[in-house]
Amino acid sequence: MAVTTKLTWNEKKSLQKLLGNVSLRLLSTSSAHRHLFDKCQLQGSTVTVVYNFYKIIGVFIPGHYPEANEFREPVSSFCFVLERHDAMKITTAVLEAEVKITSGKLTFCSFDQTMFCIDPSKAELSIDSSLQYKLGVYASSDFKFNECEVFRVEGIEDDTTYVSKITRATKHRNQLLAELRTFKPNVDLISEICILLLGPVGSGKSSFINSVKSVFQGRLIRQAIVGSDYTSITEQYRIYSVKDGNNGKSLAFRFCDSMGLHEKEGVGLCVDDIPHILKGCVPDRYEFNPHKPIRPDHPTFIASPSLKDRIHCVAYVLDINSIDDLSSKMVAKFKQVQKEVLKCGIAQVVLLTKMNNCSKTLQDNFLNMDKSMTSQSQIIEVSKMLDIPTYNIFMVENYASELELDPLKDTLILFVLRQMLRVADDILEDLSLEETEKKTGGD
Repeated sequence: MAVTTKLTWNEKKSLQKLLGNVSLRLLSTSSAHRHLFDKCQLQGSTVTVVYNFYKIIGVFIPGHYPEANEFREPVSSFCFVLERHDAMKITTAVLEAEVKITSGKLTFCSFDQTMFCIDPSKAELSIDSSLQYKLGVYASSDFKFNECEVFRVEGIEDDTTYVSKITRATKHRNQLLAELRTFKPNVDLISEICILLLGPVGSGKSSFINSVKSVFQGRLIRQAIVGSDYTSITEQYRIYSVKDGNNGKSLAFRFCDSMGLHEKEGVGLCVDDIPHILKGCVPDRYEFNPHKPIRPDHPTFIASPSLKDRIHCVAYVLDINSIDDLSSKMVAKFKQVQKEVLKCGIAQVVLLTKMNNCSKTLQDNFLNMDKSMTSQSQIIEVSKMLDIPTYNIFMVENYASELELDPLKDTLILFVLRQMLRVADDILEDLSLEETEKKTGGD
């Protein structure tokens, strides 16, 4: 009889993403083989899971299982807890410990202290109290389980720092997700920060929107239509809310996508549309006309927008690989747009997209960006060109042709989003009461 897993499709996909979009091949189960761990030796890197009511608890081991009654030197394994009702919720903890298999049990020991032990014969899992705290699971006695399964991990990177990279990325990704899910603007009069993306055709505006939405949905989203380097696909003014995949609730920020800027007059977004967009006069799905800006007598024109309808942050989006190719006419158009943005007192940031290998951009703590000399020179160049401080210029790698999410890329996308919201919040908080009342219509 064929051996099958109890993992659902979503649970298996979550584990594969956790390990960097690898493949998992079921080797055996405790119900199918009495000496489970003996059978799974010399199979390379493995994931072992047990099913405990509403949770799946498991451990990843790089390299082979040890042979029976032999210790393996301390290895950078990690254990995890996956919530069965929410496959996106995974908690991890690094497990630096010796590994051994004795009497059919898989045991991790640190300084003679048993940290993690799976005993298939008794269907019991022991977890040290300090490790329980890190994983967010608590039990005064051993955990009982109804099945134990071992998977071979295929397609894993041959990198000694792989485990620590993935676990740290996942930890900070989850922290950023939690922070952004509970984010609220400092100004009570608005419930959402509205971010307008402006940039040349093909710079990655729509891709960034799709990338943010993908991270919160837990799967790749292609809602905002992506244009090419030559023609702007975005002809409508679109306002996109971002929903949390856990419960579908709209989060406290939204994006506005517009037609791409072009150096030629009469092509791309009409600069005369910018003041109306910034003030919140342009409705969702308004059809742009490069030759003719929206007018107050347009049937859908919003004549009396409130503060919540306005743009609160403008993000200029540039392809990091094409900065040197920007023409003087395009720079002049950016300057023209900036005059309107500054006149409205709106926060400004720059997104440098299409960077390569985001894992090298993140420092060890996954909270700051380690800008290489090349990137630093590009950032300084953009700072001088647009007169925007370097600390408001961010590098990001959008999802483009990928089929699965990546925790490293997710972390950088979320970090950049958080910084944008903070910049917008600072500007909003600086508004005087009189100015705030004026922009909201006052009483």
